Amino acid sequence: MGILEAVAKKKNKAEALAKRVIRNPSSLSELLDGISSEKAGIKFKSAKILRIISEERPELLYPKWDFFAKLLDSENNIIKWNAMDVIANLTRVDSRNRFDKIFGKFYGMLYEGSLITAAHVVGNSWKIARAKPGLNSRITNELLKVEKVPLPTEECRNILKGHAIISFSEYFDQIKEKGKVISFAKRELKNSRHATRSKAGKFLKKFEGRK
Repeated sequence: MGILEAVAKKKNKAEALAKRVIRNPSSLSELLDGISSEKAGIKFKSAKILRIISEERPELLYPKWDFFAKLLDSENNIIKWNAMDVIANLTRVDSRNRFDKIFGKFYGMLYEGSLITAAHVVGNSWKIARAKPGLNSRITNELLKVEKVPLPTEECRNILKGHAIISFSEYFDQIKEKGKVISFAKRELKNSRHATRSKAGKFLKKFEGRK
């Protein structure tokens, strides 16, 4: 049974199929074709499987970097969000510094007006920062801009600020601009969203005073 035939069967879980492709990488090309399927179930399940593979074995997908980079322009948001996740995971093996070339494009998606798209940028940033220390300052400065990111409501912005705090916490020891990040978190102690205030408080309790 081909991989897309297996994908089409609802009983087959994405996690199990990802392991199958990892064991047999020759089926990867067929799985990539699944992204273009007119059947939503195959399209989105294929995207999920690829995301799982990128988490577990990013080196298998790195040769297909351009394929995923093009998906950042997809008109289908679910495909785009999965591509963003995959790209972030691939930075762990980005020996050719391909992410550096699309940095502006990736972080430009903060300004598309979509909370979910912006959250994928922010939520993946710590992975990229850990994988590419040379980009840490640029990443940190982009995350500090979430206070002014255009979003439908102030509540959306408050949610995104909470995501930024979580991302900062995942690579704080590598951050050079610690003072700016601490100041950002302190401002969020007055955030109108309880969850964001809580994240800010926990962040400061853990990191305030570190240099």
